[in-house]
Amino acid sequence: MAKRILNMTPKELINLSKEEIIDAIAGSEGRVLASETIGITIPLLSDVTNAEFAASMGADMILLNMFDVQDPVILGLPQSDRQETVRKVKQLTGRMVGINLEPVDDAAASENAETLWAMSAGRYATVENAALAQKMGVDMIVLTGNPGNGVSNDAIVSSLRAISAEIGDKIVLAAGKMHASGVIGEGGENIITKEDIRLFVEAGADVILMPAPGTVPGITTEYIRELVSYAHSLGKLTITAIGTSQEGADTDTIKRIALECKMTGTDIHHIGDSGYVGMALPENIMAYSVAIRGIRHTYHRMAQSVER
Repeated sequence: MAKRILNMTPKELINLSKEEIIDAIAGSEGRVLASETIGITIPLLSDVTNAEFAASMGADMILLNMFDVQDPVILGLPQSDRQETVRKVKQLTGRMVGINLEPVDDAAASENAETLWAMSAGRYATVENAALAQKMGVDMIVLTGNPGNGVSNDAIVSSLRAISAEIGDKIVLAAGKMHASGVIGEGGENIITKEDIRLFVEAGADVILMPAPGTVPGITTEYIRELVSYAHSLGKLTITAIGTSQEGADTDTIKRIALECKMTGTDIHHIGDSGYVGMALPENIMAYSVAIRGIRHTYHRMAQSVER
């Protein structure tokens, strides 16, 4: 039987193959926590990366949002070769690292030109960017969209198919949306449907991403439970995501969302990057971890040295 994420040391977590990651997540039975962080904003602790901070609060995986593989920047990271940025994050955190890539509609994205979410070349969901990410040591690529960037499910399928054909045997591929991402007509239950899941799986997805219950209008626990069960019936993992700034809510709200996600049967729990901009409130990362796996596993993840 494969070792669970719960029982892995930091050095084990950063040296897993695609198959080992999938088996270890499945074996953890809904007790894996991914914390999304932004590296291009000033870190909450100034000279400590948000990735390190999130890891210290109990996250098993760091998901780098707005990470440009052609111009990699993580503020607070010790100076290192640009192509070693991801491996440096993994070395300092002892965590698996994923990144978001976005198959955006350029017309919609242009409306974000003067905002934090403005696109840059190395964030597009192209085969070239995905291959570069894999060579940099990224464990998982998530094809999704930031607010207002115009990422449709059809665009995700198209990019996913091309990327999977090139590197699908080497890296975990996740696909889906946390919110409408600027696409009119893909809000509420239309953010993701069973048909979308089928198309994502056929295009090469290993993990299906969907909104956490209570984070998007109309997204209930029952609806997400049905989608999780369907994804599992196709042999795929799921990740439920808080992508609506509720990572900055009070801990009682976070704990309620966590347990609702647990009830859906999801495999990976995601907490977003905009408590303050850059990462979730640190106390909410810990509260989420405690809610889904108790203090023993939470403190164990927090306390282990990266030298182990």
